[in-house]
Amino acid sequence: MKRLTASLAALSLTAGLAHAQGADVPDNLEKLSNFQSTGKSDFTFIEQGGDFAEGIKRTLERITLPPGFRIGLYAVVPDARHMAVGPQGIVTFVGTRKDKVWAVTDRNKDRVADEVKDFAPSLRFTIPNGPCFSRDGFLYIAEQNRVLLFPAAEFFYESGDVAAFNLVKQGELIPVEEESFNHTARVCDIGPDGMIYIALGQPFNVPAPEKRELYDKWGIGGIIRMKTDGSGREVFARGIRNSVGMDIHPETGEVWFTDNQVDGMGDDIPPGELNRATGPGQNFGFPWYGGGSVRTVEYKDDEPPADAVMPVVEMDAHAADLGMMFYTGSMFPEEYRGAIFSAQHGSWNRTTPVGARVMVTTLAEDGSATTKPFAEGWIDENGEYLGRPVDVAQMRDGSILVSDDLVGAIYRIWYQPE
Repeated sequence: MKRLTASLAALSLTAGLAHAQGADVPDNLEKLSNFQSTGKSDFTFIEQGGDFAEGIKRTLERITLPPGFRIGLYAVVPDARHMAVGPQGIVTFVGTRKDKVWAVTDRNKDRVADEVKDFAPSLRFTIPNGPCFSRDGFLYIAEQNRVLLFPAAEFFYESGDVAAFNLVKQGELIPVEEESFNHTARVCDIGPDGMIYIALGQPFNVPAPEKRELYDKWGIGGIIRMKTDGSGREVFARGIRNSVGMDIHPETGEVWFTDNQVDGMGDDIPPGELNRATGPGQNFGFPWYGGGSVRTVEYKDDEPPADAVMPVVEMDAHAADLGMMFYTGSMFPEEYRGAIFSAQHGSWNRTTPVGARVMVTTLAEDGSATTKPFAEGWIDENGEYLGRPVDVAQMRDGSILVSDDLVGAIYRIWYQPE
């Protein structure tokens, strides 16, 4: 508690200095950074029962899983995207591509959420897709062009007023003129080095050559990292089209991430990607490569980087691989320990839809990887989407959560053999 108090005091001082220097602090962030009441405490609560929830449960009856695994509705959460499970297991924070962050609570610990309400309702979020936690309980939320820090989110979330601070001020994550409606859902993670890693998608299908210098400088189309006080920003990786899923290997500290690849090249190319960054400074080949080793039309006559890193796994073309996580729990059988669970959102323009499922990737000692479907059935016999998985997160009991922004729900998958 002493450490938390000291950290809050330091952040409060930082916020005060930023204000004194004329920083642009939008909405109520200035008051929250100084622990002042905003006078706004009205929450939006989401009904968890009724016909809508029952319809979701019926859909889940058609989802296929390996023997012994079960799936159920955990919570109704509108526009549910990326998730961050609180270290204390009290609340799960869920981002959206709109203007809400949701706080999901299972108060009686029956493994079904009892309450879903908006988090920090006095703040005005813009595409707060990417929440992530540090081990000591600090919540970070990566928005379209800002990163906020909540030092005690699991403590303050019951109140309309939440201690909140700028990690990256509005308009300083990327140049304002590069803000886009496309590929702007950020994800973040905290590495063993104590730095926060943030993926910055670039807004084009394939960017024009004149954008390359600017994007390389800022890390757009890459991954940046910085200290958790906002200092020491650097570009960690380049050559990434639009990563919306990232996790740190629990043993090696390597950064693994998914990447969505180029559209308009046909139904079956280029492949989606699951990548591994073994250290800073690597280039993963975009825009010279559209996915895997498939060259883009726009850059086919240009020499690609000689050291371009190819993906560890090539996924089905256009399946839209998004959120991913390493499984570190003990509930699932041994074969899943250390495996990667990842969500495929599903294709948006493929002739025959593909994806809309949860994949599992197991890693061998020689570095090779094997990927197969783990949970599927969200595309029906008519090719209609019954759900579109976005992210995967692990609960303290070893079960996993899967978010779905089409349905507006979070599912829980657990192991319970007969």
